[in-house]
Amino acid sequence: MFLELDPSLILILFLFGFLAAFIDSVVGGGGLISLPALFFTGLSPSAAVATNKLAGTMGSLTSAITFYRSGQLDLKTIAKLFPIVFISAMVGAWIVHLMDPNVLKPLMLFMLAVVGVYTVLKKDWGSISTFKKLTTKKLIGFIILVSTIGFYDGFLGPGTGSFLIFAFLMIGFDFLKAAGNAKFLNFASNIGALVMFLFLGQINFAYGLIMGTAQIIGAVCGSKFAIKRGSGYVRVLFIVVTVLLLAKNTYDYFFS
Repeated sequence: MFLELDPSLILILFLFGFLAAFIDSVVGGGGLISLPALFFTGLSPSAAVATNKLAGTMGSLTSAITFYRSGQLDLKTIAKLFPIVFISAMVGAWIVHLMDPNVLKPLMLFMLAVVGVYTVLKKDWGSISTFKKLTTKKLIGFIILVSTIGFYDGFLGPGTGSFLIFAFLMIGFDFLKAAGNAKFLNFASNIGALVMFLFLGQINFAYGLIMGTAQIIGAVCGSKFAIKRGSGYVRVLFIVVTVLLLAKNTYDYFFS
């Protein structure tokens, strides 16, 4: 399967997979890098998205494990959310093959703009953790929010990491722990969508496994770099990637 591939194609998949995971492991947005690389190989849009989920699942799991080992993932708090996000993403992936995912793009662009502006204006936001046990009302609201993001990841995807980090910042986590918790739930949404895409037969395993292997390496490097540099570094990278996501998807929506 792999021996038949052009060496230059393997290099492209590996390089862009590494870069995507390095960024995605910290603040999300890796799809900005990995999806265009998969489109370049000639895959159809649906196959590229499905194959990207295979690679992304490998990277997000690695990143979540790295954050957990460093103590920057509050597994006890968020473990119960895993099946909720998993199922939500499966539903989103199922619906995406029934209707045009572009119907959600205007809302996604608006939300990315809100996330970016709010984070820039709240200069000290996420510098220290102020998280406390959620009231029942806030917990229900948070569950609805992350399940909606999970559905969105299965249905469309761009910006999922940013939205999950933003959700954890809203309930008081600092940027570093928000990033770790977000990667755990991003793994849940990735694997949920992946299961559905497996069922639908959309995945190119050769491309996905090559890019996924690179994403494992990139996720380890990116996560450890973020943990070493701290929340201030994550905040800056979060803002940069959110702005790039907004610019790229705005261009695609209006001009592609």
